[in-house]
Amino acid sequence: MLKAQKKLGIEELEELSGSAMNKMTPNQFGQLLKDYFTIQNVYSAAIKEMSTKLEILDSEFHFRYKRNPIHNIQSRLKSPQSIFNKLLKKGLDADLKTVTDKITDIAGIRVICQYIDDIYTIAELLTKQDDVTVVSISDYIKRPKENGYRSLHLVVNIPVFFSDRKENVNVEIQIRTIAMDYWASLEHELKYKNPEKIPAEIKAKLLECAETIAETDKKMQDIYKTLLKVDNTKTE
Repeated sequence: MLKAQKKLGIEELEELSGSAMNKMTPNQFGQLLKDYFTIQNVYSAAIKEMSTKLEILDSEFHFRYKRNPIHNIQSRLKSPQSIFNKLLKKGLDADLKTVTDKITDIAGIRVICQYIDDIYTIAELLTKQDDVTVVSISDYIKRPKENGYRSLHLVVNIPVFFSDRKENVNVEIQIRTIAMDYWASLEHELKYKNPEKIPAEIKAKLLECAETIAETDKKMQDIYKTLLKVDNTKTE
């Protein structure tokens, strides 16, 4: 179920961060890489911790209700280039303390659910746990972005225990349906190739597709609820 990106080696980091090198001195970039390796293990552990929590919830849900609300779980660590570009955009210093204090999505987990209701169920069960502290919630399902993007974004803080210490770590969790993920993945791929050359009519078509997919999502959930009522009637 869990699809995690592999840890990056120094050559891959340098390749990913080529554009960042043009915006900072070699010493600054070298320090950023050093800081990245310092935090990489911590945030990798946070991803494992959070993924285990989600897998346990999914397993328990299957035991109690004979179905799995989670279709799959994906994870990623933010690259040095992405971290630096975010710091640059915010006008912040590229140092370890700033990175850990100000960047809340270094560790990211994407949870793909079957139905819209499952999104809120998983979010509620997760955030009710005693060791999970909610930092922020952004509901792009009830309030979609202008381009049609839909997903529930949570930033939570969890404790991660090591042999000699405990670290409290932020993890960003994106929870969406299979349909939402389908649209978001293709839209991202299309924009990534030529983000500044997408004409207005194409943006309008992408928004139309997002609305159509959202309506289909709702219909599929209604169908599921109807069939569930039928099954419950048969067992009474």
